[in-house]
Amino acid sequence: MSTASKIVPFGSGGRIVEMACQSLSTAAEGLGALEARFSRRDFAATFLRLVGVIMNVRGRVIVTGIGKSGIVARKMTATLTSTGTPAIFLHPADAGHGDLGMVTPDDVVLMLSHSGESTELGPIIQYCKRFSIPLLAMTARPDSTVALAADICIDMPEVREACPNALTPTTSTTVQMAFGDALAVSLMEMRGFSADDFHKFHPNGRLGAQLVKVRELMVTNGDVPTVPEDASLLDATIEMTRARLGGTAIVDRAGRLIGAFTDGDLRRTVTGKQNLTDPVGRFMTVTPLSIGPDELASDALRIMHEKNITLLFVCEKDRLIGAIHMHELLHAGVA
Repeated sequence: MSTASKIVPFGSGGRIVEMACQSLSTAAEGLGALEARFSRRDFAATFLRLVGVIMNVRGRVIVTGIGKSGIVARKMTATLTSTGTPAIFLHPADAGHGDLGMVTPDDVVLMLSHSGESTELGPIIQYCKRFSIPLLAMTARPDSTVALAADICIDMPEVREACPNALTPTTSTTVQMAFGDALAVSLMEMRGFSADDFHKFHPNGRLGAQLVKVRELMVTNGDVPTVPEDASLLDATIEMTRARLGGTAIVDRAGRLIGAFTDGDLRRTVTGKQNLTDPVGRFMTVTPLSIGPDELASDALRIMHEKNITLLFVCEKDRLIGAIHMHELLHAGVA
């Protein structure tokens, strides 16, 4: 068959777009049904019990599922692990061939199954019962084998699959994924999981760069361009040239930041009749913008963009301790 014969005729394109939109609409209905569950007292109480068990577990959350539920379980494992809840994925097919040995009495098992009747999950259920390991479940069938065996069961809503034949797991897996995210976010809130904690688990890539603190990228000590308040224009110019950051801080005798003098200030100054021996304090920007060392580098970049500047001084209780330039932020991948 030629490539041309595989191209969908333009006239049928509207039907394809309609089906795509219908799929999204069906998924939205499923998410709405899940959200509505939380307004029920019994469901909310069960959810809080689930969160409580996971919060108090001494070991890890062993997440398991087969088929599409297994794929969702892998994603849920990754989200939990990266947000402060130690978790690992257990493949049901491998469980009966030795991997059940990874499950300890300190762990809790979270089992995902839409139907609640997947035979591959049987050995895991039996193992949990034999060794008194808490079994948590998510299923849309409250009278299923998995639901009846679980210590706590989340009764997921029965949803209409977006598949034209109402068979392929589509809406149901979307709802499972959303519940996993809701669980992870709830656990983050319970743990007080901060952006700093998040950075510890995500040190690389763009995400890590966005969570870098100012103190990790700023220049310090002798690399910070600094002149005293009684310095001359010539002194300030020499200091700016030495540091090559496009400006210099002006500090008082206590080391407090009281002003800034930049390349732009210098250009505006030399166009007049000023003498290079004139005090820089006459031409500096009074109370310049600054940032704290424990602020996010991404916040520093945002300030620079908003104020159209390329240099920020770093202060602790008004005392100058560093400087950070836009080039350094961009070089570090902060965006």
